[in-house]
Amino acid sequence: MRAIIFAMILVTGGTGFIGRALIRHLVEAGYQVRTLIRPSQSSPRLPRGVPVEVAVAALNDERSLRAALVGVDTIYHLAGVERSGVEADLLEVDVRGTQSVLNAARDAGIDRFFYLSHIGAERASAYPIFKAKAIAEEYIRRSGLDATILRSAIVYGRNDGFTTGMAQLLYGLPFVFLLSGDGSNLMQPLWVEDLVTCMAWALEDSATRNQTYDLGGPEFLSMREVVITIMAQLGVRRSLIPISPPYMRALTVVLEYMLPNSLVSVYWLDYLAYNRTCSLDTIPRVFNLMPSRLSHRLDYLNEQDWRRELFRSAFRRKR
Repeated sequence: MRAIIFAMILVTGGTGFIGRALIRHLVEAGYQVRTLIRPSQSSPRLPRGVPVEVAVAALNDERSLRAALVGVDTIYHLAGVERSGVEADLLEVDVRGTQSVLNAARDAGIDRFFYLSHIGAERASAYPIFKAKAIAEEYIRRSGLDATILRSAIVYGRNDGFTTGMAQLLYGLPFVFLLSGDGSNLMQPLWVEDLVTCMAWALEDSATRNQTYDLGGPEFLSMREVVITIMAQLGVRRSLIPISPPYMRALTVVLEYMLPNSLVSVYWLDYLAYNRTCSLDTIPRVFNLMPSRLSHRLDYLNEQDWRRELFRSAFRRKR
């Protein structure tokens, strides 16, 4: 699809797994992109070889946010902190951070606002990440901005925290792989390139204004089936051992503290607590795109030495 050139697009969370893919996709489509990075002593993980402007601002600093929005008319708000696992401050980043971005966006007269949420986001949810996303969605709907909310299923791709985290565990645990519960809960893995394609195309389609979409991949898979698919891709075999969710959560928290740079996060378990699926036809119907099957897009898992990565994560300082 041919890009309609806008003044500038601001992407928050542009150094994250999905954000980097979105920035690359938008730039390749001909858009001018600026990304927001928080003040930090470490170098930001920007997409390589992609011309993108950078604005330095904390999400709770509305004055800096207003400066970052000069010349901007579209925002993709992806910033979140769930990848930080047990150290994540969901209230400060996902909720209050979204409020600050909305306030600055209203002052700047932003034309379009896109928010990336999760399937299953509910204010009454017992799971913190889904509660936080639902609260942020409410603020967005009440903001008066022209907003599109995209609720995604679990997203996978190179450098993700899902399939790569599982690959790390498969090599780190000899002989067995632990499943939360019996591994029967369903998910709908969505390839990151399919997600960012939908996000970019939504900007060009006026029918997506003020809409909420649940986006998932083309198949329902149980956690057990996902693990088996990844094992087949890696060429490893492990016995799948069910373990009760409370014990699994405790083990995951311990693992996060032991391996502070591990790709594993306690928020995995929130995704696996019950079925998180949506209609299979939303992406083909709304975006005229047939999303990829999980088994067709896992080649990147064979590009890394997971034993070495697991060892390195035990000794690196947390990013």
